[in-house]
Amino acid sequence: MTITASMVKELREKTGAGMMDCKNALNETHGDMEAAIDWLRAKGIAKAEKKSGRVAAEGLIGIAADGAKAAVVEVNSETDFVARNDQFQDLVRAIAATALGTDGSTEAVANATLKGGDKSVADSVTDAIATIGENMNLRRAAVMEVGDGVVATYVHNAAGEGLGKIGVLVALESSGDKQALNAIGRQVAMHVAATNPLAATREEVPADIVERERAVFAEQARESGKPENIIEKMVEGRMRKFYEESVLLSQTFVIDGENTVEQALKNAEAGVDAPITLKGFTRMALGEGVDKGEEEDFAAEVAAMSGKS
Repeated sequence: MTITASMVKELREKTGAGMMDCKNALNETHGDMEAAIDWLRAKGIAKAEKKSGRVAAEGLIGIAADGAKAAVVEVNSETDFVARNDQFQDLVRAIAATALGTDGSTEAVANATLKGGDKSVADSVTDAIATIGENMNLRRAAVMEVGDGVVATYVHNAAGEGLGKIGVLVALESSGDKQALNAIGRQVAMHVAATNPLAATREEVPADIVERERAVFAEQARESGKPENIIEKMVEGRMRKFYEESVLLSQTFVIDGENTVEQALKNAEAGVDAPITLKGFTRMALGEGVDKGEEEDFAAEVAAMSGKS
C-alpha cells in the first residue's frame, strides 16, 4: 500500500510523533492507522491520545438549562469574527433553548421552531447566513435529563452567557438540596471540561478500547524481556492507571487534587443531605473532529524528506 503524505500528517497529529517515525509506523502496519498508533505507542514513541481530532472549526457551543434538564449545541461559523457577532450569539442561545424542548437529536432540533421565532431552526440558520454573509450550520446537539436532581452545566472560554468553546452537562440524581447539588455538579462539569474523560464508569468504557489498551501494554511489557507471569501483573498495573486517568469517577478531582471524583461526590452528600448518583455527562468542544489541515505544504515537506519530488 502506498503511504501518502496526508496519512503521515494525520498520524502525526493524532500522536505527536515525528514525521519519519509516523512514516515508518505506517509502513510497518501497511497503512493501518489504528495499528500504526499502537505500533508507535508500543515503541514508546507516542502516548495514548483521545480521538477528538484537531479543533479547526469556528463558532460557539451553546448551553441552556432548566433544573433537571439541560441542552448543549454546537453551531459552526467560518470565522471567529462571526462567532463574536451579537446576532450569531443570540441565534446560538435561541437554538440551545429550543433544544431543551426536544429529545436532543440534531435532526429534531433543526426541525423544531426556533424559540422566540416563527421558523424552524434550520430555516433560521439559513436566514442568518443570508444576513451575516457567512456559512454556518447546526453541527450537533444533546440533551440530558434526570427524574429527581439536577443537570449542572459549565461553559469554558465563555464568549457570553451560556456560550463558549467547551460546554459540559453533568447529570446528578438526588432528592437532596438542589442548590448544593448544582454547586457540586458544576465543579464536576469543570473537571470534565479539563480532563475529557472517556466514560463515567469503568463499565462504560467500550470493550474494544479496553482490549486495545491491554494489547498495547502487553507488547510494551514484553519488550522489557520479563516472564509472562510478571508481564500480566505489569499489564494489570497499567490498566489500573489507565482507568484512573480515563474514567470520570476514578479520576483525581481537579478541584481538590486529592479525592477521586467518586469520593468527592460522596463527601458532598453531607451538604446535600441525601445520596448522590452520577447518571452521566456530555462534553462538547468546538470543532472536535474537524480538520482544515494544510495538506499541500505538508505533502511538500514529506516529499523533501523522502527524496521524492
